Amino acid sequence: MRILLIEDAPNLGEAVRDQIAEDGHAVDWMQTLADAKACLATTAYDLLLLDLLLPDGNGLDLLKHCRRKGDTTPVIVLTARDQISDRIEGLNAGADDYLVKPFDLAELSARIAAVARRYAGNPNPLIKIGELEIDLVTHSIKRGGYGVELTAREWALLEAFMQRPGALLSRSQLEDRLYAFGEEIESNTIEVHISRLRKKLGHATIETVRGMGYRLGQA
Repeated sequence: MRILLIEDAPNLGEAVRDQIAEDGHAVDWMQTLADAKACLATTAYDLLLLDLLLPDGNGLDLLKHCRRKGDTTPVIVLTARDQISDRIEGLNAGADDYLVKPFDLAELSARIAAVARRYAGNPNPLIKIGELEIDLVTHSIKRGGYGVELTAREWALLEAFMQRPGALLSRSQLEDRLYAFGEEIESNTIEVHISRLRKKLGHATIETVRGMGYRLGQA
């Protein structure tokens, strides 16, 4: 997924960024509302991680603004404000989840995955595609009963297809999902990852539509 992290605390921001990048997500980390708004104006995100107390305002104002204009991007609030009234206010403003600092990074990863599954319309963490058995929680895959090892980037690519089954995704769309701002991308990077996925999961797993892009195979 492409995730926007909005957090002004350097140590926490770095820890969260590294954690979700290790999970295979592309993450853009911004420390102010102004920078976050600039990102949202130019980039489509799959999820927002939103601190509330920011140098240039309250994160809830950004959340309310997004919801008023019809933006349904899932949002997980990360905040030190732990009163029940604060949680209610955040959820009523349109947050999908609310995590109070300090929190465990592994729990954050689990909450990100759970919110993503709900938005993809499949809360079940176990998916079967042909001879593939995919566990979204453990990031494990079996093909014909045998385990298959994927890199974090390969998993992120497969997840992009699973979240939009049947949808045609262009190379640029896949690059946006896999890479954050500033990361170098070779011209054939997506093709290389798809080739490796096909070798591991079966050629029919990902279908090429010449000149347009790729989609999850009908198998």
